Amino acid sequence: MLNVLGAALPELLGGSADLTGSNNTNHKLSKAVGDPAAGGNYIHYGVREFGMCAIMNGIALHGGFIPYGGTFLVFSDYARNAARMAALMQQRVVLVFTHDSIGLGEDGPTHQPVEHVASLRLIPNMRVWRPCDTVETAVAWGDSIDNAKGPSSLILTRQALPPMARTPAQVAAIARGGYVLIDSAGAPELVLIATGSEVALAAEAAQLLTAQGRRVRVVSMPSTSVFDAQDAAYRASVLPAGTKRVAIEAGSRESWWRYVGLDGAVVGMDTFGASAPAKKLFEHFGFTAANVAQVAAGLL
Repeated sequence: MLNVLGAALPELLGGSADLTGSNNTNHKLSKAVGDPAAGGNYIHYGVREFGMCAIMNGIALHGGFIPYGGTFLVFSDYARNAARMAALMQQRVVLVFTHDSIGLGEDGPTHQPVEHVASLRLIPNMRVWRPCDTVETAVAWGDSIDNAKGPSSLILTRQALPPMARTPAQVAAIARGGYVLIDSAGAPELVLIATGSEVALAAEAAQLLTAQGRRVRVVSMPSTSVFDAQDAAYRASVLPAGTKRVAIEAGSRESWWRYVGLDGAVVGMDTFGASAPAKKLFEHFGFTAANVAQVAAGLL
């Protein structure tokens, strides 16, 4: 797919590996490339994630366009070599990876990414965003377009997510990768860190804990790499030293220990998923407000 939303920046060229209807990476101005005489702004790559990303690298190297392409997150494995090359060459390529967790549901563990977000975060120069709602997604998209020094991965859910209430200052803070979404009355004794579909879950767990008399802060961290690049004072203001922390993400737990420490906890996954409705899967694997609250209470 190739989409054109040009302004002062080069024109945007979107793409998808035969999953246009599922990725929602096209829009009303999209026009499929076919007849050379008719032009177009959208390429259907077919079932070839590596080819799609390799071609996007070539487009970025040619110049004049910012390419973006979409596929399911689990298929980022097929695209990994080309995605890694985009990072190695520091090319502005936007990778839109949808269907990002066990929330995929009945398609089962073959299609449910578990380790993929953590794997993408390991690639140098790869900026990874996992937004929790429309506002964070818009900020992530804007950052990806502005980031001229490397590729960006946007990690999006299949299921609908509730919008989070924010002040203008909080909206501005999204661009810093991690920020305080919900704060406690008084200094927090516990910080819940979450991304994507688990941010709303963290907010529910915070309500339960607050009702028990606990002082709980909820931090949304859509981009760990962007947050890590902030100055120490800002990072400490979001994650104060000496405060117990719990990270919640429907994926591998491995990358979160650096934020919660050895005395913290991570509600994540160490196994593959299963085939069942998304709601039942989240309950089965412990992604419920009650379980998060219980894990957090065990640290206090």
